[in-house]
Amino acid sequence: MKENIKLGLIGVIALTLVINTFFMDDSPQRMNATDNAVTPQSNIAANPAPNNIINPLTNTPLGQPNITPTPAPAPKLSETRTKTNMTFAEITHNYGTIQQDSKNTKVFKFTNTGKDPLIIESAVGSCGCTVPQFPKEPIKPGETGEIEVVYSPGKQQGAQTKTITITANTDPITTTINISANVEVPK
Repeated sequence: MKENIKLGLIGVIALTLVINTFFMDDSPQRMNATDNAVTPQSNIAANPAPNNIINPLTNTPLGQPNITPTPAPAPKLSETRTKTNMTFAEITHNYGTIQQDSKNTKVFKFTNTGKDPLIIESAVGSCGCTVPQFPKEPIKPGETGEIEVVYSPGKQQGAQTKTITITANTDPITTTINISANVEVPK
């Protein structure tokens, strides 16, 4: 009987070590050079909650919700690329008085005034009624490019102001251009 208890305790200890080694600790354990004691790198392994059993798959106490941490968003390519400069001929445009359900186009011209190729990652309108199209190829230093903005007000009425945010390898990485119009109901 005593042999069975001893074997059971050794099994529990071995299982606990396996779980702590393979499931709970992302980094290897380090030996403390002064006293040869094992120093765990995991806060949970170092300070387990009393009488709580840890789920080795989620690293949370049993009975607790499985909350997976949200990973940090990957940096935009524009943040990691060599910086250059973009200069617009104009950054605002007023369409004046336009009609509902009309299509209104404006082409914004820009020049790469930096020393490296300009790479536009995205151009996004502040609403679905404002649709920009931008060059997908790099713009060489000194060359020009165009961003075409189509504004379709739909059933909007009155004074309207919309923005287009351009993300590129510039400093700062975003540039904003603006459009505005006074939208009338057709007569």
